[in-house]
Order: sequence, then structure tokens, then C-alpha cells
Amino acid sequence: MLQSLQYSLDMIKDEARQLVDKGALSRQQRIYALCQYIPAREWEYIECELERSGFLLRDRIADLLSSEVWTED
Repeated sequence: MLQSLQYSLDMIKDEARQLVDKGALSRQQRIYALCQYIPAREWEYIECELERSGFLLRDRIADLLSSEVWTED
């Protein structure tokens, strides 16, 4: 039985944030760069969720993460 994959914008942001924190991606790279770290069969779902949320693949990762809330430790 095939299972429908669901990706929320928060899940995508979390993945992007982790990759930026690790230094694997830069905040200045295009959102499309995320596809290097997501299995090809799942990328379509990610792309649809980004589009539904108003993001373009040519937008910067920083745009995706711009709604981050910073708190001081």
C-alpha cells in the first residue's frame, strides 16, 4: 500500500535550518539547493508545499527562514 507523504512548511524550514546550521547550505543559496538533500521521489511533495506557501525555488533559503524567531540564551 502506498502512503501519501505530507510535508508541512515547518518541516521544510526545520530541514533547511539544520542544513544551514551544519554548514551544508548557505542562507544565500536558492531554495532549489535543498533538493540535493531530499530524495528525488519526495522532492515533488516539497516543491508543491513551497509553491502552496508562496515560495519559488529561485528564492533564497534566507527568505524561507526569515520568519525565524531569535531568542537570547
